[in-house]
Amino acid sequence: MCGIAGEVCFSQAVIKNNDSFLRMQKVLEPRGPDQKGLYINNNVALIHSRLAVIDIENGVQPMTVKYGENTYTIVYNGELYNTEEVRNELIASGHNFTTNSDTEVILKSYVQWNDDCVNKFNGIFAFAIWDNNKQHLFFARDRIGVKPFFYSIVNDSFVFGSEIKALLEHKYVEHEIDENSIAEIIFLGPGRTPGCGVFKNINELKPAYCGYYNKSGIRIKKY
Repeated sequence: MCGIAGEVCFSQAVIKNNDSFLRMQKVLEPRGPDQKGLYINNNVALIHSRLAVIDIENGVQPMTVKYGENTYTIVYNGELYNTEEVRNELIASGHNFTTNSDTEVILKSYVQWNDDCVNKFNGIFAFAIWDNNKQHLFFARDRIGVKPFFYSIVNDSFVFGSEIKALLEHKYVEHEIDENSIAEIIFLGPGRTPGCGVFKNINELKPAYCGYYNKSGIRIKKY
């Protein structure tokens, strides 16, 4: 189990929220106590707390690869059961690998197939990939919804994380509830309506959904 989080903002550099990122990472530490990683590049910050299992030395995240003139960076939580099958298909398409991790397989799958990559995966996962040339964040969740993914769009920023409490550590995300929140707590607790993050302006990416966030906003679809 690992923890992922981050922010995308096109109106200002995200480095100004570095204190929030460190708090978010600290909250996620129980999910991944072995390694910490933080990637910041102008409009995007990607945060990772890793439970190291496969390729402990080389599977550090956030992981960045360069392909042609573009760079791609991923934060990933999960396990890909058909790693070797997908890796072999990518090798046949001309890709090389420097690690044994399924993280690199998922990242290069996006490079090869874009959002169709999710149809190649058999596993449990939540991940986000920053495509630097296209200036968008691609994110996805597994078909059953084993791995969590919550997000909030606030102050021109897309803030996401593996846990609601990680989002609440970001200075833009208010600790507010509304009538829907109360209904969730009273009628369903400790469960939740799929897609609901309980707190006001916090949403859950549903199982078997993926999406993009860019300058035009958010786009989510079922795969």
